[in-house]
Amino acid sequence: QVQLVESGGGLVQPGGSLRLSCAATGIMFSLYVMTWYRQAPGEQRELVALITSGGNTNYADSVLGRFTISRDNAKSTVYLQMNSLKPEDTAVYYCNAQSSVNDYWGQGTQVTVSS
Repeated sequence: QVQLVESGGGLVQPGGSLRLSCAATGIMFSLYVMTWYRQAPGEQRELVALITSGGNTNYADSVLGRFTISRDNAKSTVYLQMNSLKPEDTAVYYCNAQSSVNDYWGQGTQVTVSS
């Protein structure tokens, strides 16, 4: 059974930091492209950052320079380090694992940036 379990969300003040984790089970993690998406209320889900099996990364312009995606294949876990958080980063953050034939999603974790 495939599971992606996100953790690390919460309430943080503007300018603060959070680190999200997504632990995967049931897949050959090292073979998957791992992506963080987010969805704010009333908005479409958007790509935040991705990391390929080879470690190449890509970021949305809105988070470039503030967020860092990384992966630990030994732990089957992908991380999203979020610094200099802004109120507009408030959203549910989802983890996605994609291969040429499979596409899996986590349940999401809420991030709220507010004073």
